[in-house]
Amino acid sequence: MPTTSPTTSALTNSLRTPLGVEILTGEHGEHGEHGDEPRARLPGQGRPHPAHRLRAQDGGEYLFVGLGGGTTPPDPQPLTLHLAPGDLCFYDVRHAPALDFPERFRATVFLVPAGLLGLAGADAGRIARTPVARSSRLGMLLSPLLSELARATAEARPQVGEMLAWNAVNLLATLVTEQLGGQSPDPAGARSPVLARVLDHIELHLTDPDLSPEVIARAHHISVRYLHKLFKDEGTTVGRWILRRRLDECRRDLIRHGRGSRTIAAVAARWGFLSATHFSRVFRAAYGMSPREWRDSAGGAARTGRR
Repeated sequence: MPTTSPTTSALTNSLRTPLGVEILTGEHGEHGEHGDEPRARLPGQGRPHPAHRLRAQDGGEYLFVGLGGGTTPPDPQPLTLHLAPGDLCFYDVRHAPALDFPERFRATVFLVPAGLLGLAGADAGRIARTPVARSSRLGMLLSPLLSELARATAEARPQVGEMLAWNAVNLLATLVTEQLGGQSPDPAGARSPVLARVLDHIELHLTDPDLSPEVIARAHHISVRYLHKLFKDEGTTVGRWILRRRLDECRRDLIRHGRGSRTIAAVAARWGFLSATHFSRVFRAAYGMSPREWRDSAGGAARTGRR
């Protein structure tokens, strides 16, 4: 994932793993030419996105997750998010937000391919609009833990550092699941009961290769058109949702079984993929590597960390 260093900050590359995860930490404190504004920038490609600004009033540590591999265009609407020390904010590395921060603060940045967190399409844009507050239930638990993991990777030997980075990715994926599951276009803040039942149905039949919008709609006595509307309101489609969930499970199985008794084709077939070639193609499109490369990189790091 190509990145550019912040203009004047002292971000240090703590670790870069074979999976494309990079962790950077550093102190910010230098001012611009007139001494009136810190010139710190988040790692990203090109100039900061002029319509996306992060603002903070107090010094302290802030956590950021730069998402790589996105395919959706940037949101043209102006967006200013207010952060407090310990808050965690996702952003798109292609359109990194501008920073309006105090004179001195510390930043910990996780650069992660969006696919590793199960993010695709509109989901990446949705999660970048909602920081995780340090005072929230998960923020209170994960913010200090992620901060410690970042520091530990800088001090650990490479094999252990890779495993720690993978643990951080798992925590971030958990956070993503919680954040997206809690968002809804419904003003009352609750998902449609019909959609909730549909999602449960998909989970129960994820391994069925015949799972399709027609089958799902028939099982719930609704039209296919209405089913598509339910998922459109969530910013995705039925097919993309099923594909993402199947890929998530395949990714876990490939790590769990490694080079053991289950082949890549068997893992794909278990989760409803009829063609191993198609599975490899969509897996690479989602995660930037082949299933074999994923299994060897992630599984190798896990086995090394247990020694």
